[in-house]
Amino acid sequence: MSVRVIVADDQEIVRTGLSMILDAQPGIEVVGEASDGRQAVELARRLRPDVCLFDIRMPGIDGIEATRLLAGPGVADPLAVVVITTFDLDEYVYAALRAGARGFLLKDAGTVLLAQAVHAAASGDALIAPSVTARLIEAFADTGPTGRTVQPIEPLTEREEQVLAAVAGGSTNSEVAKELHIALSTVKSHIASLMAKIGARNRVEIAIWAYETKRVRSGFRHQSAESTTSGPDHRPG
Repeated sequence: MSVRVIVADDQEIVRTGLSMILDAQPGIEVVGEASDGRQAVELARRLRPDVCLFDIRMPGIDGIEATRLLAGPGVADPLAVVVITTFDLDEYVYAALRAGARGFLLKDAGTVLLAQAVHAAASGDALIAPSVTARLIEAFADTGPTGRTVQPIEPLTEREEQVLAAVAGGSTNSEVAKELHIALSTVKSHIASLMAKIGARNRVEIAIWAYETKRVRSGFRHQSAESTTSGPDHRPG
């Protein structure tokens, strides 16, 4: 089945261009367009697309607020939102991720990356350009909205710490499995456990939490992540 997408951007030429590019990709169908955030929210709630592609800067309700309304902490059934921006160090990107976006994309990313970003968001897996995502999360973790960092309801296991560091570093599930020599299903089980323990709803929030708790720093992973064993993981998933 095709991934159903709505596109929101206040610049008609950009909005039309993104829609044309996506519609031409296998397995993707643009089902709606919006010229501002308010219209985007209304359209998304009515059509329930698989992915919403939102510009950060829009009149009225911007991309951040639109994301919060569709994917924020108070949303019972959040939609997958990817925000797009012109600048890779735009401070609004971090705010959008905190608002519930699954990731972001630069407007000059190109056709292949745009399609991959949509498919990634739809599947809930790693986002496009994960290393850039991690860099932005790290750069703004200390300057983002203030608030007490949520501590895990149970201590993380050593393997969970390893998976946490890998996810925060931008690795996909398959890459984590290869890196840690464990099954893909085991990786997914550990990620589900991490989300439950720290109250995260997706991989982006896992990465944000890793940086905010200083488990991952610039050029550094939590010590337990350095002690990856070379053999298979025989622990329960």
